[in-house]
Amino acid sequence: MVPRSASVNEELRRRSRERFLQATVELVGERGYEATTLAHIADRAGAARGLVSYYFPGKRQLLQSAVHRLMHLELAAGLEREPRTEDGRELLARAIDAILGLARDHPLLMRTHMAGILQAEGFIQCPEQQRLATLLRDTVVSYGSADPDTDYRLLRALLMGAVVAVLLPGAPMPASRLRAELFQRYELDWTLGVPPADTPPNLAPRRVNGQG
Repeated sequence: MVPRSASVNEELRRRSRERFLQATVELVGERGYEATTLAHIADRAGAARGLVSYYFPGKRQLLQSAVHRLMHLELAAGLEREPRTEDGRELLARAIDAILGLARDHPLLMRTHMAGILQAEGFIQCPEQQRLATLLRDTVVSYGSADPDTDYRLLRALLMGAVVAVLLPGAPMPASRLRAELFQRYELDWTLGVPPADTPPNLAPRRVNGQG
């Protein structure tokens, strides 16, 4: 038998890792975090239980990587959808809609993810998180930011806050209202991106230096 090349082995490892990430998204979205075990994830991925620990130190790290991969894929799809554009305002609108859409389409998964980030683990650095960060930073660059590192972190914080507000148990905020607030802040026209309705919710005029 001819030994596999290093590139073939690397591709097999990449595919195996991605199967675990996809299985985690599916199972946590269906059952919740506590009801999903690493054995369940390995079974859904069609792999041995011990192989999960080869790639990930624990279930929480696996979940964060899985959700960051989902966010990266959804954001990339939103930014690259037809018609393609290099308009920074349209790209920022698409980015906002993509992240808010995750809260709408995957509420249990995203609620679990946000709860984990707000606990002691915080952001776990992984390739998926870095890809997501790069996409968001590139978006604020396209928007025209003079300080993309700071503006990327601000956009990330605003999007995280919006997701939490949409998913807050017992007191959720309407996603359309949060979208309108974000669009107003960045001076984006409501018709950009994928507007959920023909007209935006009524918002109070923004105040500047205490003036209406």
